[in-house]
Formats: sequence, C-alpha cells, structure tokens
Amino acid sequence: MDANDRIARKIAAEISATPAQVIAATGLLDGGATVPFVARYRKEVTGGLDDTQLRNLSERLAYLRELESRRAAIVESIKAQGKLTEDLARAIAGAETKATLEDIYLPYKPKRRTKAMIARENGLEPLLRAIQDNRAADPETLAAGYLTEAVADVKAALDGARDILVEELSENAVLLGRLRDFMQAEAVIHAKLVEGKEQVGAKFSDYFDQREKWATIPAHRALAILRAAKEEVLTIEIAPEPETGTARAEGIVSAALGRLGEGPGDKWLRKVAGWCWRVRLSNTMYIDLLTELRTRSHAEAIRVFARNLKDLLLASPAGARPTIGLDPGIRTGVKLAAVDATGKLVATDTLYPFQPKNDLRGAEAALAAAIVKHKIELIAIGNGTASRETERMVADVLKRLPAGVKAPVKVIVSEAGASVYSASELAAREFPGLDVSLRGAVSIARRLQDPLAELVKVPPESIGVGQYQHDVDQRQLAKTLEAVVEDAVNAVGVDLNTASAPLLAHVAGLGPSLAQNIVAHRDAAGAFASRAALKKVTGLGPRAFEQCAGFLRIRDGKEPLDASSVHPEAYGVARKIVAACGRDIRQIMGDGAALKGIRAEQFVDDSFGLPTIRDILSELEKPGRDPRPSFVTASFADGIEDIKDLRPGMALEGTVTNVAAFGAFVDIGVHQDGLVHISQLADRFVKDPNEVVKVGDVVKVRVTEVDVPRKRIALTMRKDGGSSAREAQAERNPKSQPARGPKTAKPAAPEQPGALGAALLNALRKG
Repeated sequence: MDANDRIARKIAAEISATPAQVIAATGLLDGGATVPFVARYRKEVTGGLDDTQLRNLSERLAYLRELESRRAAIVESIKAQGKLTEDLARAIAGAETKATLEDIYLPYKPKRRTKAMIARENGLEPLLRAIQDNRAADPETLAAGYLTEAVADVKAALDGARDILVEELSENAVLLGRLRDFMQAEAVIHAKLVEGKEQVGAKFSDYFDQREKWATIPAHRALAILRAAKEEVLTIEIAPEPETGTARAEGIVSAALGRLGEGPGDKWLRKVAGWCWRVRLSNTMYIDLLTELRTRSHAEAIRVFARNLKDLLLASPAGARPTIGLDPGIRTGVKLAAVDATGKLVATDTLYPFQPKNDLRGAEAALAAAIVKHKIELIAIGNGTASRETERMVADVLKRLPAGVKAPVKVIVSEAGASVYSASELAAREFPGLDVSLRGAVSIARRLQDPLAELVKVPPESIGVGQYQHDVDQRQLAKTLEAVVEDAVNAVGVDLNTASAPLLAHVAGLGPSLAQNIVAHRDAAGAFASRAALKKVTGLGPRAFEQCAGFLRIRDGKEPLDASSVHPEAYGVARKIVAACGRDIRQIMGDGAALKGIRAEQFVDDSFGLPTIRDILSELEKPGRDPRPSFVTASFADGIEDIKDLRPGMALEGTVTNVAAFGAFVDIGVHQDGLVHISQLADRFVKDPNEVVKVGDVVKVRVTEVDVPRKRIALTMRKDGGSSAREAQAERNPKSQPARGPKTAKPAAPEQPGALGAALLNALRKG
C-alpha cells in the first residue's frame, strides 16, 4: 500500500467516507478547487461530501502528508547510517502519529555528546552487559574490573553503566509508548499557587490548589491553568497518583529490562529503572502530556470560537431598512450615524446627553429629527459603556415622536470589533473624511441590517466570541476562522452589484485582489448585467469564474438564473427542466406547485447527476433563499441597567453572546454577561451547550446568583428556577467564568426633558 492509499484509507475512516470519495475530493482540492465549490457543485464527484467533511479532510490531509514526508526522511537517515533492518522498517511504516515516529527514530537521531557516549568511550558498556548477563554477581565486584585512568573508582564505573542504560531506556520506543498510554490514562494535573501571588493572581483563585485527571480536564479549565502558569501565578505538575502511581510507573520501566529477580544485579537494575523514571522519563512524560494538553485545549478553544463565529455571521439580518447606529459614550458623547436601506451613510452627529454637558434635551431633539428626516425604521445601540442609559434616552424619544411617525425598532447590538474596524485602513478608504469614532456608529448600524456583510470587515479574532483566543496557536486560529467566514459567505451568497470588496474577497475563488478588481470594474462600467460579464474583469480567468460564479447573485438581471445558486455551467439543464413545465422561467422560479410533477431522474445525463438535478429543482422552487433565520430581538427589562440592580429570582430576557463547553454567556443589558452553566441550560442532562443554544439566540433566563465584586452573574434557563447559590457553586466545581464586557461608568443625573416637540421643530428647520 503506497502513502496516498494509506492516507486515503485513514481519512475515510475518520470522516465516515470511502477511500474513493477521499481520493476524488483530494484531486479536486489539489487542483485548486475551493471547499465551498466542491461541497456545492461537485457532489457527484465526491459522493456528496459536505463542507465539514471536506474541511476535516483538508486539515488531516496536510497532517498526514507531513507525517509521510517525515517517515520517508527518517527511513533515509537510518538507511544512510547502515542500521535499517526489516523489523525497524516495518515499525516505521506502522507508526500512525508523529510522536510514535519520533520515538522510533530517537536512538538513531544525531545528538550532541552525552554522558552515555562518554561512558562507552571509557569502555563501560561491557560492564553493563556483564551486570545484565550475570544477575547473581555483585555489580560493585564486576565494576572493579573496569577501572582505568578515565574511570577512577567503582562508583564512577557504575554511574557510567547507569548512564548507558538510562539512555537506552529513554530511547526505547516500546517503553515510551507504554508509559505514554499509562500516563494518559492515569496522570493527574495538579495546579499549585506560587507563594506570595495570592493578590496578583486573584482571578485564578479557583485553581490555587486544583487536582484533576489529565484525561478528562475540560479545555476551558486547562486553558485557565495554562494561562496562570504562564503568568507565574501557578505551577503545574502532571504525574501519576502519588500513593501508587509512581511505583507503577517505575514498574513499567523495570519491565522493559525483562523479568527481574532478587539477585544483586536485579536489584541494581531495578534501582536504575526507578532512577531513570524519576530523573529522565517522568520529565519526558510531563513535557509530552503538557504539550498534548495544550494542543487539545487549543483545538477545542478554536473549535468553540469557530462555531460561535459561524452562528454570529449567520445571525438573522434585519434587512434593507433605514437604520440609525448609536455608539454610546459618556464624556465623549453618543456617536450617531444614519444609513439608508442600502447601508449608504446619509447623516452623522454627536449627542451629549450625559456628563459633563448633560444636553439631554438637545440630544433627544437631534435623534428625533434624524428619525423623521431619514424615515428610520431601526435603531442599533452598541452594547458598551452607557448602552442602557442611551437605550433609555431612545425609548423616551420614541414615546414622543410626532403623530404619524412610526416608531423605529430599537435593538442592542454587539459592538465587538467596531473600534478595530473604525481605525482600519479599510474604514479610512470607505469614509476618508469621517472621524474614527463616527465610523464605529456606521458599523453598528450596518451590522444590524446585515451582520455577515459588515462583520467580514473585522478580523475574526476581534469579534469577541472566543475564549483564551490570544493563548492559542494564532496561525491555526486564523486559518480556521477564515474557513468559517468563507463557508458562511458562500452559504448565504453575495449580491454582485452591492457587495463590498471585503465581502467579495471571501467568495470562493476570489480573494482581496480580484474583489478589488470587481469593485473597480463595477465603479467604472456600472452594475453587472449578468454573471457572464464577470469574465471582463481584469485577472478573473476561467478557473476563478468557475469557482465564484454560483455564489454571486444578480437581482433583476436579464438572466433570471443569475439570481439563484444554480451554477452557470448547469443553466442548460435548468432550462430543460423549465421547458418540461411548459412555462416561462420567470413564472416557474419560486412556484413550487409548477415543479411538483417533475421527476429529477429524467434529467440526469453524463454531465449532471441526481444530486445536482435535485439542487436545481430546490433552487427553482425557492431561488436565492437566505439560509439565515428570521429577525428577532431581545427586550431588556426597564430599570435593570447595572449588575447592582440584579437580584436572585429576577426573570429576564437576553441574547446569547458566547457559547463555551461549560455553558452560555447571555447579555441581559447590564454591561456584564451572565453565565448559564451547562447544568442550568435545560431540565434535562445536556452534554453540549450547542444542543440548546447558539450565539444570537434570544432566551429567557432567571437570576440565581450575583457576585458584584467579581462581576459574576449566574443565570438559569431551567423551568424549576435553577439551583440555589450553594448548589450552583458545587455544580460549577470550580467556577471558571472570566470577566466579560466593559465596565460601566455611572453618569450624572440627566437633565429632565423639556418641550421635545418645540425642540424637534427647531432641529428640523435647521436640518
């Protein structure tokens, strides 16, 4: 079996596919096809592998190819040393992980001069063999025969023999494998406080003396402990259970020397085996297990981040409706930006309803004037400092709008990443003459209209739906999050004539350069009349067109199919289906009843199989459908604006902002997200919080515990009212809720509103 077959079989088993499917998908990906394109338009080739399977395939393919490359290099290295035997070659070929492969290679790996090498040079290897061969003899008596100028005494001779044996044991691949298996099953991770670090490390107080099985410690707790160790608040020990584990580990090392009796040589060998464990192998295992713990914890943190990001990107859009974005602030004022239904900026302002200016009446008048003038239907309020105070001001304005003016819907919107976007080069190009602080308000307004289109402008790691994101492998994090954004953008589809360059850049087959070329062409030549017109864009060749065309939409164009996800390569078969219905294509699209009598099987040919025909029928029935859910919002309780306003038993509504392995964080409007622990998510056992909630969900919760000094809020979604504070503490064991959200500055008492109507008329006359 060659390397490619071995890789295909292994991946197939891991992603529940066949080797043939893996080989087919690998060929497409190696040929430059993107995952979204393969998943959507090459189902016949891959046997219907979905985007998740293809992402896993791509990731594992890279790892296993690196493994095969390393395997070949090791074989060549050992062969060059003249030490490659059939058994060794078989062992190398059978190694399934990089760790196992490196264990096998260890004795043959070029190394610096070691104590064992010096001992061999001093002629002490025969002494070791003599001790091993004659267990009844006294090792000290045997050692007396190996004294030389370089070996001064019996102790030096026995130390040299010990060094040789320790190196042999430390390079024994079978022994290392057994020890690793033992440690992975039995090891305990023990975090201990560094003396004198109680105050500086107070946020890690839950872990000051934490013991937990290495195999089962949750990723979020492992990451907290690893961070505390990095900050030198805690030390970490990973070792077998102290009472019996150490003896068992030493026994595994001793067993590698064969059956040991009670002779003088046996006792010496057993003693060396114990010394080898304590001095060398326990540290090797510690490093291995710490590395693996870090790797698996990072992988889980990245997975959670990716899942939350996907939910956020695919959150329900409010739609093309005139919107005001408010970026709350106290001393610096509330930044206002009004955008039209297409997201175009039409007005900006800065309101000062709070200290030090306290111009509440002027702020209310200006907001009301903007609502009336621009026919605003939505108001997006950033959830940072002064958010609730700003929301209260907005509510007062909405109550007193002039007769005949329909009150807009106000929504609290996450402003995570808005400041990053505001200061970016992209924002500077979009709004060259606009103050940085006002750009944030534009972003807040637009992300309510279409979260996906706006959030793609923000680096994914700045969106704030991950935990310990700065601790994990940043290269892997960026790669994973980019894949999430790509899949989300292509799942929804992109309007070719309105999409920004950052949004287009995530379409399969494009990228930043081609996206800029598309926008430049659109600006110069006007809106694209058809998908085919894309071929006129500079640098956009046949391969790029093939990859991107199906994900780009043209509304109300001369080709109706351009508004759907039907790929241009399949327009011919789509028209055959339409012809079979005997009606015009514009009448057919969106009319499920007209397609009821169509049998997909009758349109299958050499080019298009059943999966593609079924996709075309589905798309004709609901062309260009948006997979995102309907728009809903949470209503925050009046008078609950700060954590100090909360009391156990309060029933509230909120929006899920983050989902972790241990539960879900919910924004309830007090600038500090509350935690619904996994045990409090439902009146049943929940293994994975994502079974119950996802980012963006509007949920009803009840407060069970409030810890003001540590800014912790415990919530429940259970119908029985949840656990008591003591039970919740026991269930968390330990609590591990990091502080989230900005601190809230307490504003001065606002000025009482006066005659809003008169002020509004004055403002409108000025506008």
